[in-house]
Amino acid sequence: MENQKKLILASQSPRRRYLLEQAGLTFDVIPSTVDEAAVPVCAPEEYARRLADAKAADIAARYPDNWVIGADTIVVIDNDILGKPDSEDSARQMLRQLSGQTHEVMTGFAIHCPVAKHRYATTITTAVTFKSLSDGEIEWYVQTKEPFDKAGAYAIQGIGTFIVRSIQGSYTNVVGLPVCEVIEYLIEQGVVEVGRLKTEG
Repeated sequence: MENQKKLILASQSPRRRYLLEQAGLTFDVIPSTVDEAAVPVCAPEEYARRLADAKAADIAARYPDNWVIGADTIVVIDNDILGKPDSEDSARQMLRQLSGQTHEVMTGFAIHCPVAKHRYATTITTAVTFKSLSDGEIEWYVQTKEPFDKAGAYAIQGIGTFIVRSIQGSYTNVVGLPVCEVIEYLIEQGVVEVGRLKTEG
């Protein structure tokens, strides 16, 4: 990928940064300081979109000539939004709730560029099915400390891969950013383009 315009990732997530770097994009990282608690809770899909939109708008207001990517990932089961666990007990509770069940991972992403009068936001959903977890497996996983700072108390790209039976939809969406959809949109807007491969001979 080759950037045609300046990009900013409005997130401190190392996973989102890694995903965009793997796709070959060049960008700055300027985390949003939006107070997520100030965004009213609503239907899960809309909530993820609003959070992403607020984060992108926050940074775009300060860097209006850049294309800013905002994102937020939530885990939803039975219409219940699971955030990041704030204690070992809450992590255990979330993992028990997800055990043996299929839940949805929703990542809202937004792309803003005030100078171009451009503002876009949407939500991508992936269905994730967990294996049935024993109390011992849950306790062991909680003690690895990986569940903390993760929506739904697990990381599919980390140790938590052992608890995921299957997924339907975008894998990178579960990690934290639907890379295919994000880059597809950036290409459509002329923000990035696919470079030509160099060959020898």
